[in-house]
Amino acid sequence: MNIFNKTYHTDQTDKKLIQQILDGKKTALTQLIERHQPFIYNLAWKLTGNISDAEDLTQETLIKIISNLSTFKQESSFTTWAYRIAKNHFLNSQSQPSHIFASNFEELGMRLDSAPNIDLTDDEILEKAETVREVRLQCLSGMLLCLTKEQRMIYIIGEIFAADHNIGSEIMEITKDNYRMKLSKARKDLYNFMQNKCGLVNKANPCRCHKKVTFATENGMVDAKNLLFNRTEYSTFKEQLEPDADFLVDDSELKIAELHQDHSFKTTFDKKNFLVKILEDANWQSRLNLN
Repeated sequence: MNIFNKTYHTDQTDKKLIQQILDGKKTALTQLIERHQPFIYNLAWKLTGNISDAEDLTQETLIKIISNLSTFKQESSFTTWAYRIAKNHFLNSQSQPSHIFASNFEELGMRLDSAPNIDLTDDEILEKAETVREVRLQCLSGMLLCLTKEQRMIYIIGEIFAADHNIGSEIMEITKDNYRMKLSKARKDLYNFMQNKCGLVNKANPCRCHKKVTFATENGMVDAKNLLFNRTEYSTFKEQLEPDADFLVDDSELKIAELHQDHSFKTTFDKKNFLVKILEDANWQSRLNLN
């Protein structure tokens, strides 16, 4: 499902679950969080580029959402309300991208240029296909982290999650015109970098993912035996989104959107994760009157 798509009606189900939670039904809280946890986690993951930080941000955000359920006045959809909490928490967090990522496009460009291009045979490309995709996904993640936090948030919501400008502006709590302007700026910044550096976007560029694999693995940037992004249990944003998403992009930018939507999307979570810990905590059970 695409939780932001206007054809997917989550609001009534959410409202029913919230009422049941306020009445003390524990299973309703589990259902509500399981509906929204994947999108909140993947938003945090793409925002930070770090699994550990994403887990912490998701836990902290869900605790804030749970703590404030009684204040939800249903003046907007629960999705919009919850993601406003996530937006505010994420933008105010002090988490910093890992040192393996560049802090701006200029630095990232210099790193890519300094990494030697090492050709692989066709057989080697096939043999290392999973690692090649890992390099591509890590590079795409690094590009997102070159945007400002606000730009990242807007780009992830509007371009990768495919939320339209009505929903995007509500979550970001800005006007539609301002939202569109900020989204356009984020697109242009990414487009300008990828058009000038990425061989997937512009064939005239020499940078190719398979040519960087040898350098990336030999220098510990990618662990071929422990892939972070390209794992069989992960889905992709493309597979989670409805086909009629409103991209609001020019044809020249569509390829870039598609590349980022091909990024990993974690759909399943360990049953012994922080949600279970929250629900089993006596303090939370008391505060929420869960039975």
